[in-house]
Amino acid sequence: MSRAKSPLADNTQAILRHWREAVPNDRLAHLVKDATRALLRALQMRLSAHSVSLGHWTFLRVLWEKDGLTQKELSERAGVMEPTTFSALKAMERFGAVTRSRMPGNRKKIFIYLTPKGRLLKAKLVPLAEEVNEIAIRSVKAADIAITRQTLLSIIENLARDEIETTVKEHRIPSTREWAERGVAIAKGKRGRAKKRA
Repeated sequence: MSRAKSPLADNTQAILRHWREAVPNDRLAHLVKDATRALLRALQMRLSAHSVSLGHWTFLRVLWEKDGLTQKELSERAGVMEPTTFSALKAMERFGAVTRSRMPGNRKKIFIYLTPKGRLLKAKLVPLAEEVNEIAIRSVKAADIAITRQTLLSIIENLARDEIETTVKEHRIPSTREWAERGVAIAKGKRGRAKKRA
């Protein structure tokens, strides 16, 4: 009996064809990004059976390590902007995985705690991520895995050093507010040019 093809599998096959046929020597950053996309796609297929999105998985992993973080701390550890964290946490609260609360005397900070359901998800979901990792390295020699791991860690170290050394304003990551202000300025500039032409 043949299994129906998943559109996700088609996407991963397209990535593979792209690398083997179109751009076998393209930049390493693109290869790492596409490998990550394939890993995340495989994980999302498994997480969805438990009604957990990939975005929620990111926050759960952080909270399984340390519960009771502020929303800001959780955003920073997950590497996500606070508005995105706020939206995800509202959905995770509706799902019953987390609770959000303020401490008496500090109405400003919101603290995030796992519920019993959120804690129990770890035993169900972590094995799915481990399975994806096992599938990803199937038939890859242990020595090659060790070299790949060391190479990726070196890349991260080099880029972390570059981030510290780079002080030019244009090279830092703008805040969400700065992006919005840039968008408004660009829109105003386009309207101004349109008026001049009219």
